[in-house]
Amino acid sequence: MTKLKCQVAIVTGAAGGIGRAIADKFTNEGYAVVWVDIDFSQIEKRRSFLKNAHSHHLLLEGNLEDISFLQTIVDQSMAKWGQIDVLVNNAAWRKPESLTHTSLEDWNRTLAVNITAPAFLSKFVAKALLLKKKNCVFVNMSSIMAHMVSGYATAYTVCKGAVESLTYELAALYGPHGFRSVALRPGSVTTSLSNDYTDPDGENISHAILTEIEGRTPLGRSANPKEIAEAVFWLASPQASFITATTLDIDGGLLRNFNSYALKKRLKPNEF
Repeated sequence: MTKLKCQVAIVTGAAGGIGRAIADKFTNEGYAVVWVDIDFSQIEKRRSFLKNAHSHHLLLEGNLEDISFLQTIVDQSMAKWGQIDVLVNNAAWRKPESLTHTSLEDWNRTLAVNITAPAFLSKFVAKALLLKKKNCVFVNMSSIMAHMVSGYATAYTVCKGAVESLTYELAALYGPHGFRSVALRPGSVTTSLSNDYTDPDGENISHAILTEIEGRTPLGRSANPKEIAEAVFWLASPQASFITATTLDIDGGLLRNFNSYALKKRLKPNEF
């Protein structure tokens, strides 16, 4: 076991998009980071970054649907450093389908990755830390889709609502031991996950969807993954030490806005 002067963060779905930005942020801030992803080829691409950052790190490839892998993440992290200070449950999987066309296989996989894995990984982390009388911060990734339904991503939407409930349950259960549990609710974020929408003819219509979403967003754009990472890091930091059992909207104002700005301009051309 290596004795560290820094803290340890586990980030799931760390190979790309929001997860990579989060793992990069914690690495740049001096954390030892456990990079977890199903796509090891993408994690391998970060080796030069990690070498240049002179970081402590652990790269773990595996499927979060496998409960035994979740235990392996915790066991290897504790064996290497003896501590876990932050767990970021970021990994996600979804297939944009309505309930009408969702297969049981896709339903189960969506739940396994998006809610079962965060729940049991948090459970295993808490169990390991409680044995050492230590605690950590749980940071869970929700989505505005938990509160703004579309009708065409049923399983994913259900999971994101469940993630928020899980966040509050973790706060109530482990709070007396010093744990904190928070969630983030991003809106539109520029990642590969937001670029896979197709119509029945197979044409990619992601740009049209993005244009509509950004047209309803007060700040008029999508977030950069680095902006999400900054919020995650702050919530996990001592500066947020009395924040728990809550979800932070990071959506450019989309969730609270009514009507598109194109319509607002028609209604009030001198104001919008």
